[in-house]
Amino acid sequence: MSGDFSTLPIDLDPQFLPQHVAVIMDGNGRWATKQGLPRVAGHRQGARALKQLLRCCKDWGIKTLTVYAFSTENWRRPFAEVDFLLMLFEKLLKKELAQMHKEGVRLSFIGDLSALPESLQNQIGRSLVETAHNQAIDFNIAVNYGSRNEITRVCHQIASKVQQEQLSLEEISENLIAQHLYTANTPDPDLLIRTSGEMRLSNFLLWQLAYTEMYFTNLLFPDFDRAAFHQALLAYQKRDRRFGQIAASA
Repeated sequence: MSGDFSTLPIDLDPQFLPQHVAVIMDGNGRWATKQGLPRVAGHRQGARALKQLLRCCKDWGIKTLTVYAFSTENWRRPFAEVDFLLMLFEKLLKKELAQMHKEGVRLSFIGDLSALPESLQNQIGRSLVETAHNQAIDFNIAVNYGSRNEITRVCHQIASKVQQEQLSLEEISENLIAQHLYTANTPDPDLLIRTSGEMRLSNFLLWQLAYTEMYFTNLLFPDFDRAAFHQALLAYQKRDRRFGQIAASA
């Protein structure tokens, strides 16, 4: 995929941009509280920030964006907020699908979708079919996702195959495990961004983030705009990614 590098800030090297960016979109509720607004207003504003981030990734030639939209732990939030989040998610999918399709966004969803409301599952299904052949950017949305749950699910699948003699113990490898994850056939993230000043992974992509560069910012997600993303990419380009090896100059 080639981005519109005419919009890329001149201090960013297009040859060393992350190909896959993952984002923990934290701080929507706190943003709303600081503004004296109900928490749901923060989620609406966060959705606008996400739309801008997706377009920025596409414009700047970043091939994949994965966002943590709703975790398995989020069900513990007040019922009204959970209900609003799922309703907002469905509404945004309906509203934005045609535009995302027009812009070449290919949607995919990771997580246990079976627990979601049927109408949302149906909208997700339509979104997958509609955008299946798009190639401008891959947009992965983690919904009802928890990494420990994902890894446990993989263990069950592989153990079942061994039990049924479809697979031998010797065939179990890191690559085999990766192919059973929700993210199979998707390169691991190069850069993880978490907003709101929290410095933890919160059960997000624990396997996939093994060698990912991490960037934490105090900005609440609704305030995470192109300028903030620019700063995250600048920080990324200063990193020396060795993947456990010794630098060539050492």
